[in-house]
Parts: sequence; structure tokens; C-alpha cells
Amino acid sequence: MTVSYTLKVADAKFGGFSKLLFRWKGSIYKLLYREFMVFCLLYSFISLIYRCVLNMDQQETFGRLAHHCNKFAKLIPMSFVLGFYVTQAFQRWWGQYTSFPLPDNLMMVVSGNVHGTDERGRMLRRTLMRYANLSSVLILRSISTRVSRRFPKLEDIVEAGFMTAEELKKLNHLCSDFNKYWMPLAWFANLASNARKEGRVKDDIALRLLMDELNNYRSKCSMLFHYDWISIPLVYTQVVTVAVYSFFTFSLIGRQFVKPEKPEEKVVDLYVPIFTLLEFFFYAGWLKVGELIINPFGEDDDDFETNQLIDRNIQVSMLAVDDMHQNLPPLEKDKYWVDKGPSYPSATMKAVFMGSTHDMRWRTETYL
Repeated sequence: MTVSYTLKVADAKFGGFSKLLFRWKGSIYKLLYREFMVFCLLYSFISLIYRCVLNMDQQETFGRLAHHCNKFAKLIPMSFVLGFYVTQAFQRWWGQYTSFPLPDNLMMVVSGNVHGTDERGRMLRRTLMRYANLSSVLILRSISTRVSRRFPKLEDIVEAGFMTAEELKKLNHLCSDFNKYWMPLAWFANLASNARKEGRVKDDIALRLLMDELNNYRSKCSMLFHYDWISIPLVYTQVVTVAVYSFFTFSLIGRQFVKPEKPEEKVVDLYVPIFTLLEFFFYAGWLKVGELIINPFGEDDDDFETNQLIDRNIQVSMLAVDDMHQNLPPLEKDKYWVDKGPSYPSATMKAVFMGSTHDMRWRTETYL
């Protein structure tokens, strides 16, 4: 389930974000704790070997190796590589969110332009919206593990009421090597044309409006399919992963406490490498963020609630084109029929902004 914390940060207060640091669900701690524990265990194991197993000569050799690893690990451009990758992954994540096919615009056009309160009119409107929702179910079933788990077979979609048995036969009988999520939208277009011939759609302008909204809906379904098909290039994902893993592999040796080369040097022996662990938390956590948002159609805590959106879409679209079609409340004079606007108590009334130059006072000067 998508983790929402908007209410917690509605007001900017002292330490406002700090209250979010102790949440587990959807947190970086839940994503990263396994890798963090492995890193700590490996670091402790190497540290124990250095302190308890190696002799003096071996410790000197290990110390030179540690200095060498620490020196060259700093050459890996971690901030640049990770920052650019996560930026691209976030833009891709937001693009997928904005491409989600919502039927709201389409259902308003169908409700307002496909007329008839008889059974035939109701059936036309409901079938049109069912086709639109069926198309989104088919595309989401192809890209979302949650939807695929809910509808493992096409027969399950029939059982859920998004498609009839006859429509399933037509879908299966069409020979195509490619994804057939577009078929219900083709049925929508032809059914809308039939409604125009029957006079249910009053004119060609209304039909054109239906087709325009249908094409917008289809383009979003298509974009979701292409986002699933075309990923961020694999080579870049591999480069980022190798960079992070190799950096911390070298850090396991390079960040160990070793005896100073010169006896007079004073070095603090930190048994717990606090700053190295913080660095691991930041960089490895950054990589985990990219891993989380690169595909939001999985089953992570912050992935999109595709099943909930499917249920919402079918419900509101059927309500809009059936229950609410021509079901209007009676017209009445509103509260401000005579009064020109809402009145506020004087204690809460604020000055109305009229523009930044509204209160300027020009000074007239006389120049000799």
C-alpha cells in the first residue's frame, strides 16, 4: 500500500521531518537493513582478523593495502553517478504516474453526449465505459505484478465482470502476435459510431469529442506499455550498481583501523566506524531509492496501488454514466443570489492582495 505522510508535514514546524524518521513501513531502514547488516558483519570479521590473527609483519602489509584501497576508492565519482541515475529514475517514475489511464474525462463526455434513459441508452453508456476499463485492466495485467496476481487468466477478468464470455472469444480469435490491450478501445470506437447512427449521439461534434477523449485514454495505456518495454539502459544500471558495490568492497579494507606508520602519530581507534556506516547508509540508500522507483508496478510498500485504482475506476465510471446520468438535483437560488460574495468574521478577514504596486505612493519632485 502506498505510504502517505502528507498530513504529518502539513505545517512547517521545528524538526518537522524528524517525526518521519521513526516509521518502518516504506522506510529506508526496511529497504536497506539486510545490506547494512551484511556490511557490518564483513567489516567486523576483517577487523577481528587484523587485530587477533595477523602478526606484526602481516599487519604492516595489511596497513599498506588499506591505505591503497582507501586512496583509490575516493576516485569513484559516487555522487555524480548516483545523483544522475536517481534523477532519471525519478523522472521515469513520475512519467509513469502521470500516464496512468484514469477514465474521469472520458466518463464525463460519455455521460453528457450519449443520450437515452431507456435500457438501450443505459447499456450503451455502461458498455462504453466497461470497454475503457477493460483496456486498462489488460494493460495493467501485463505490467503490474499485483494485477497479474489478481487476474492470472483472462477467464478471471470475465468472472470479475470486466468482460463477457463472447468478448473473450473475440479477443482470443483475433490473430496477433502483440499485446491486444487496444481491442476494447476499438470496440468503443465502433460502438460510439453506432450510437451516432442511432441518434444517441446528437451530432458529429459530440462524436469527435468522444473520439478525442478515447485517443487520450488510449495514448496513456500505450505509454504505460512502452514504459514497461523500454527501461533505463541496462549498462547504466550496471555501472551504478558496480560503482556502489566496488566502493564499499574497497571500504571494507580501506576504512579499517590500522596502526600508524610512524609510532609518534596519534590515531583514535574507533571500534565502530560511525562515519563509514553513515556513508554506506547514504550511498547504498540512494541506490535503493533508484531500485524502488525504477518500476513502481511491483509489490513494494510505495508502489502504485493498481488494484485499488482499477476498483475505483470501474465504480466511479459506472456511477457517472448510469446512476448520475440526467439525475440532477432541483434548481434553487443559491445563498449568494442577492449577496455578492461570502462574508467573513472581521477577526479572520485578511487584507486582499491587489498587486505588489497597489500601495505604492508616487512622490512628485520638481527638477530645476
